[in-house]
Amino acid sequence: MVPEHSDAPAGETTALALKILVAGGFGVGKTTLVGAVSEIRPLRTEEMLSEAGRTVDDTDGVDHKVTTTVAMDFGRITIRSGLSLYLFGTPGQDRFWFLWDELAQGALGAVVLADTRRLEDCFPAVDYFEHRKIPFVVAVNCFAGARQHDARDVCRALDLDPGTPVVLCDARERDSGKEVLIRLVEYAGRMHTARLLDSVG
Repeated sequence: MVPEHSDAPAGETTALALKILVAGGFGVGKTTLVGAVSEIRPLRTEEMLSEAGRTVDDTDGVDHKVTTTVAMDFGRITIRSGLSLYLFGTPGQDRFWFLWDELAQGALGAVVLADTRRLEDCFPAVDYFEHRKIPFVVAVNCFAGARQHDARDVCRALDLDPGTPVVLCDARERDSGKEVLIRLVEYAGRMHTARLLDSVG
């Protein structure tokens, strides 16, 4: 959690900025989600896919994709007065996972974006956040033409810990993305409160 600079008069609460990661497989819509919800022009570190990269990146099912995130995406959204979320989109390919530990420092929680056509691509992100006990929600990006699955089916397929939220979304739509982030903040708040109570109990 990062306090933002505020010009508010003395006695008023300082604005709070929470760090959120947006993770998932290659081509699942992470850059799209960050761009759709950000109230500022998002920072993007996209590069054109090269022929050399195609030999190591699995592009099956995302053949139309011509760029890839090589460091991170960054955006910001205000949830309510005094509460902003800083969004950090992670790269999806295995070869960039060394960046995840740096990006995860100080994160309140994460959104794991999933594509049911390539559900196995989000397993590494799920494992990463479960292992480090970082609260996360799974947001199923409902692509046009893809078979729709019930959230409970996705939960079972991913073998998620009980209580981990699974929500359906459209990464292109600001309101849909905002609902995902609200669900994450609520869930992460409950998880952090429960851990705090356990530590003093």
